[in-house]
Amino acid sequence: MSVSRILAPFLKVHDDPKDIALQDVKNTVRALPPAVPAPPYRHAAPSGPWPWMDVNGDFTTSKTKTVIDESWRGYPQNLFGNWTADQVQRSQMLDKCSINQSSTVYWMNMLHDGSFTTPLDMGGNGYTTTVTTQREDEDKFWNILQTERPKNIRVRSIFVDNLTSPVLRMLGTRYNIEPFFFTSSINWIPSRYQEASSHREGDHITITLPFVRALRESQSSTSPTPSNHAPHNPTSSQSAGTRINTQAPYPMGNGSMLFIDLLAIHMVRGVETNTIISYHPESTWCRTSAKRLHSLMQLVGASVYWQKIFSKSKDPTFVFLAILWYALYAWDESFELLDNHVSDLETRILRNHGITRELHILQAHLLHYHSLLHGFEVSVTFIEKTRNPAMESSDFSDKQRTESDGLMMKECENLLSEIDRLEKRRVMLSSRLKNTRTLTEATVRDSAAMKQISYLTMVFLPASLIASVFGMNVAEINPGTLQTLAHYVETTISLTLLTIYIVITLQTHNSFHEKNATFLQRAVWPVLSIRRVMFKPPAIAQKANAKTVDGMV
Repeated sequence: MSVSRILAPFLKVHDDPKDIALQDVKNTVRALPPAVPAPPYRHAAPSGPWPWMDVNGDFTTSKTKTVIDESWRGYPQNLFGNWTADQVQRSQMLDKCSINQSSTVYWMNMLHDGSFTTPLDMGGNGYTTTVTTQREDEDKFWNILQTERPKNIRVRSIFVDNLTSPVLRMLGTRYNIEPFFFTSSINWIPSRYQEASSHREGDHITITLPFVRALRESQSSTSPTPSNHAPHNPTSSQSAGTRINTQAPYPMGNGSMLFIDLLAIHMVRGVETNTIISYHPESTWCRTSAKRLHSLMQLVGASVYWQKIFSKSKDPTFVFLAILWYALYAWDESFELLDNHVSDLETRILRNHGITRELHILQAHLLHYHSLLHGFEVSVTFIEKTRNPAMESSDFSDKQRTESDGLMMKECENLLSEIDRLEKRRVMLSSRLKNTRTLTEATVRDSAAMKQISYLTMVFLPASLIASVFGMNVAEINPGTLQTLAHYVETTISLTLLTIYIVITLQTHNSFHEKNATFLQRAVWPVLSIRRVMFKPPAIAQKANAKTVDGMV
């Protein structure tokens, strides 16, 4: 069975073999989703003094003064003068967006009473705005961002699919966003930081959180389901020297797979109004789109539990915290599938000891998931400890601040306890894999020892045979003895057949026996075997019967 057929639900044309988890898969015209790039952590936050610079390069400052466009088209230099054109190019924040021809923006408002609404018209189709690279659409979107909001809006959430360079520049200029948010999101760099903090006025907080999501076999759209076939070993077509890529998707034998997704959220917190911007790198390959997260957040607005929180606390950070629950749901579903997969591996290891490499690949992914879960935990802790400066404003009473802080601590602890549960489950799966690998290694060692014994036996077997033959008391070898070679052959064959009969009769599982055969049925196995051979139906009749059964199914 070909690998491409097994992985059919996830297949798409991709030319770079380095972007798939199983890098030596045959028939690589179709492949798994591309791997997530390895993140350069040094460029994750504004605290780094040399953003996207080559510290080993030439730092000679050009004397030519660069003219900066002060409009939104000059972002990021119009607000952050330390970002040179070379740094912007190194970060690829604009280059990677230039391939998109239009952005789709989804809007959602949370009112001061805690209810969630979608604007009826934001310059597009209801709560959706499509921004192309045409000058007319760009000006229209810029006017929407500049329009003053109604006074009853506490939080406005903006979910962006297929970010284009003009939309990036407009959002960055309008909300004074550090370029690190866009560079971290576009390059899949885990980050969390607070900046532009002002006492009693507000701040900016950013979280870029990679997490693991599952794509179930039932979610695939086309192609035959792999569940109709035998379990597939995703490493079967790899050579022994293939590099394990933990950033790539991990396909499982039942047709499902695990892959890395991204939450990239920037929040502008203030006294009067607040803004959340959710960036989505790509809606292809089943990664979370802006439309999906927008729909899920609407359901949060309908939750009785969260409505009570929104009505009790005026802190807009709770909306930010609710979004992080999406990552936890994805982790939990992933570990459910992974638990079943590990159980299948444990079963297969008892039947086939040749899947050691697959165990190593899965163990490598579990170790990588440990770092991702730790990043999730640190992000929630960051939200808990980074208090909203706007809550210190005189618009809020001490009682409101105390109640809001208590609610924030409680909800963050709830999320942290769930993350701890996921980590313990990961440790449990890793331990089960370790036990399975130990069993495999012990079996391999025993097999090697038995081979050595077999080799020694083969060396001495000819000598033992010759010694036995020359020690036989038969007339043909030792004249004057009473026995003959014919008597020896008759006795040997009789005892051999008797031994074979007894051994097969005492075996409960053997190809000579029917399933769950009784002792009496096993005792007459020679007769039953001869009967099956003599009365075996012709091959043509068997094929006809098989077709009839298939038609009935």
